[in-house]
Amino acid sequence: MEILVASAVGVLTAAGIYLILRRRSFPVILGLSLVSYAVNVFLFATGRLMTNAPAILNKYEEVPYTDPLPQALVLTAIVISFGMTAVVVMIALGAYLSSQDDRINLSDDNAKAGDDA
Repeated sequence: MEILVASAVGVLTAAGIYLILRRRSFPVILGLSLVSYAVNVFLFATGRLMTNAPAILNKYEEVPYTDPLPQALVLTAIVISFGMTAVVVMIALGAYLSSQDDRINLSDDNAKAGDDA
């Protein structure tokens, strides 16, 4: 189970970084979302991966339990990443509507465009 979760975190991180390095704004937004999902899965996995285990301690009997703190951190991170994604989408939409293109401009592109003109 740990190998599967570690592989999922690795694949999500690799795909997210690949998309972040693209030159258009929409793949960058998807890449940021994938990286945040990878971090959420990693945080969730830090609370021990157990099936059918309660998230609280039982004071009457010694049973394996799942740590509730990573679950609370992941819930908070999901809300924050959703808000961040909404803000980034609105910024990208505003940039697209003002320039009619969703390419990400780098300083080298602006210098080359100024030399060619």
